[in-house]
Amino acid sequence: MKNFLAIYIGTAASLQKAKWNALPETERQQREQAGMKAWGEWMAKHHTAVVVQGAPLGKTKRIDPSGVADTKNNMVGYVVVQAESHEAAARLFENHPHFTIFPGDSVEIMECLPLPVR
Repeated sequence: MKNFLAIYIGTAASLQKAKWNALPETERQQREQAGMKAWGEWMAKHHTAVVVQGAPLGKTKRIDPSGVADTKNNMVGYVVVQAESHEAAARLFENHPHFTIFPGDSVEIMECLPLPVR
């Protein structure tokens, strides 16, 4: 089995498209509760594949030769899963609540490669 990092992607455009922030407060709260319930069900259904539960992501800092600076990206959360192949890992996220209930854009999956042996 291989490990795969799944990054949840979300943008301001997806929030606008879903009119998420324009929803009445009670309706948005109901959707959030339904989304969290569905997310928990997804985690329970795939518990044998989940290696690291992950979490939401906060603000981003960029560090380079020039120093440290605030920056922005579209990553909003992560999870690490195990699967036989890249395709199988990606299929775990079909119809995920991140984009079927919440206004997330997508989930990007990349294999966690082993470190080269010296």
